[in-house]
Amino acid sequence: MSTTTCQGNSSQQAGCGQPDKMAEMQRIKEQLEMQETLYNIRHKIVVLSGKGGVGKSSVAANLSVSLSRAGLRTGLLDTDLHGPSIPTLLGLNARIPVTDEKRIEPASFSDTLKVMSVGLLLDDQSEALVWRGPAKHGVIKELLGSVTWGELDYLIVDCPPGTGDEPLSIIQLLQNVDGAIIVTTPQDLAVVDVRKSVTFCRHLNLPVIGVVENMSGYACPHCGKSVDIFKSGGGEKMAAEMGIPFLGRIPLDPAMVSAGDEGKPCVGQTGDSPAAVAMEEIFTKVRAFAAENAK
Repeated sequence: MSTTTCQGNSSQQAGCGQPDKMAEMQRIKEQLEMQETLYNIRHKIVVLSGKGGVGKSSVAANLSVSLSRAGLRTGLLDTDLHGPSIPTLLGLNARIPVTDEKRIEPASFSDTLKVMSVGLLLDDQSEALVWRGPAKHGVIKELLGSVTWGELDYLIVDCPPGTGDEPLSIIQLLQNVDGAIIVTTPQDLAVVDVRKSVTFCRHLNLPVIGVVENMSGYACPHCGKSVDIFKSGGGEKMAAEMGIPFLGRIPLDPAMVSAGDEGKPCVGQTGDSPAAVAMEEIFTKVRAFAAENAK
């Protein structure tokens, strides 16, 4: 087999391989920036679901608000590039500019909660992002490495549904993730898909903090009784069968729906509503897991 060599003059030969070297230097630079950013984050938790529409973003948003209300420096990263819900749930609509140094300053929901979402970078909220895998991986890398999070006690990452490129990229780039919260609704249609998220975590050696069963019963605001619109217990049964913790149930609560539409998270806004009480009980378990994991 013949070998092809550079036939140019000495100056041309000296330039051979320069693009590869430049690309490698850029890759190393990006990696160092990523490591510097993540070094200042104490706990990293991802919120996953194999099924869309189960309330994953609501859980991520309210968990972040709960942590910040406890005085913990918290970051919330929305990595759902095609359907970013976090800006709406938190009432954040202002566009975030990118600085000349290509660093991104996250939005502030409160003194202790910073938020980043691709939805905050778009001029037109109705714009559709028609991107393939490599482009999405690049954007996720930018969201993780270029955002000036500063020092955080917690970074909560709201992942897109499924077990494809985006969740895989996120977990691999984050490194040393404390664990995953898996959100499902009770009916079999959702649980069948959400089981795949557990298997996904096991393939990546990612600890599962536990399962949250969302929309578990309807909390009537008039009589106080609960009606199982989507059945109940499916998430708890799945957790038992797969040998993972069950964190609790969150009922369908009109107060929670209204709070989300108004950009005011249920936690801290709706007092002792059934959903708010259930969430705080779940989040207490999450904080206990993170504290134990830090030992």
